[in-house]
Amino acid sequence: MNVSRPVVHPVEAPPFTDAAVHHPRVRMKDVQGMPGTKGGLFLRLSQFMFAIISVSVMATTDDFRSATAFSYLVLAVGLQSLWSLSLAFVDIYALLVKRSLQNYIVVRLFTIGDGITSTLTFAAACASAGITVLIGNDLDKCAMNHCTKFETATAMAFISWFAMSPSFLLNFWSLASQQ
Repeated sequence: MNVSRPVVHPVEAPPFTDAAVHHPRVRMKDVQGMPGTKGGLFLRLSQFMFAIISVSVMATTDDFRSATAFSYLVLAVGLQSLWSLSLAFVDIYALLVKRSLQNYIVVRLFTIGDGITSTLTFAAACASAGITVLIGNDLDKCAMNHCTKFETATAMAFISWFAMSPSFLLNFWSLASQQ
């Protein structure tokens, strides 16, 4: 069997210089939607707006306390609105002073908070959608209940969760890409 054999030519490694060892780290450009960007501020404000609409619509009904899922929706979306508003203020501050919010501790805090609030909001919206379908389709009691308001509040909670998902995913991606 004729097999060619590779020839190895040794090459010396270049000497280490101080600049080669301590080169500055290259940071990833801030992606719109991450904390401290205009896209991130837009996502936070839209999360807050849809969460507030959901809470307001549900609170205008006098019988939302009749189902635990509706009370849970008010609690979860109220928590999300407070979280989103506080992070919107942080984004506004970062934009005004032109600071990057890509610190590992800050990104980890944002990721954990977004994960918790988005999970709570999604669970509450799903539970409220189930109760709304039960009242409207299965029991046919929309005449005596506020089905339209329940459906509107549930839809706004889902839209708020849809606005929360990119924030969570971008923060999670940023956290995973930092070492």
